[in-house]
Amino acid sequence: MDLTGIHHLTAITADAPANKRFYTETLGLRLVKKTVNQDDTSAYHLFYADGKATPGSDLTFFDWPTQRERRGTNSISRTGLRVAEGSLEFWADRLAVAGLLHGEVTVLDGRATLDFEDPEGQRFRFTADSNDDVHPWDGSPVPPEHQIKGLGPITISVPNLAPTQVMLTRVLNMREVREYPSPDGIGKVHVFEMGEGGAAAELHVAVQPELQAARQGAGAVHHVAFRTPDLRSISEWAKKLTALQVPSSGEVERYYFRSLYFREPGGNLFEIATDGPGFAVDEPMETLGESLALPPFLEDRRNEIEAGLKPLD
Repeated sequence: MDLTGIHHLTAITADAPANKRFYTETLGLRLVKKTVNQDDTSAYHLFYADGKATPGSDLTFFDWPTQRERRGTNSISRTGLRVAEGSLEFWADRLAVAGLLHGEVTVLDGRATLDFEDPEGQRFRFTADSNDDVHPWDGSPVPPEHQIKGLGPITISVPNLAPTQVMLTRVLNMREVREYPSPDGIGKVHVFEMGEGGAAAELHVAVQPELQAARQGAGAVHHVAFRTPDLRSISEWAKKLTALQVPSSGEVERYYFRSLYFREPGGNLFEIATDGPGFAVDEPMETLGESLALPPFLEDRRNEIEAGLKPLD
């Protein structure tokens, strides 16, 4: 029983309208689902993805009025975005025109990369990836050959490798395959892979006991989710966590996928999520994200929920 890769990553924004502008207009992602946090319906939950809303391409945000994050360890510290080989110079130029903080194109862990931050300080890394499984969005301002393919690798920071290593290898069946020096000069990064491996299926663990503990806020990552194929497999994961006495949420029906939440020993929130049924379950693929979508169990509260949300445009 193996996880197959990164499913989605959820971060925090304190400015949903600006968030939408940046991720659709600058990064060229498609807003594939405009809904609400099912546990806090006063907040948007915005999902950006590729043209077909493919699992593994979802970058999502909770809209919470909060201060900026305090950076540190015990955090999901950098979000990887995969792009075509040869696209990094295009992105360096585009980020510069947008006035965004970014680094230089460099080689890290054997791959060409480009680090940058979004307007709220969330840390990203473009990674050149030769995988040809690409689903461009026709409405993107970014040319198809340079569009973001999906997520990965994702980097977390922990003060102590051993307990997290046990969770990843013995519980989640990931494989530790290599290590490299952290590009910020603080500690080493250990690479764990899932499924068939590759950038879309890697979790990088930076061991950084020198850092203070992070505090979540705008620009921080809330959780990272890993892919499992279907309802049968997520039920097996729930049973495994219970058998190993790992505290978890149990299975949670999110309508667009079914989820299971738990924390690794470094304090980071992990999720396992099914690939289906997907975002077209309640909207046509052609018009995803154009109106507020609510799962059936919230539909009778639509008027109340809509009244509490700020306009995105």
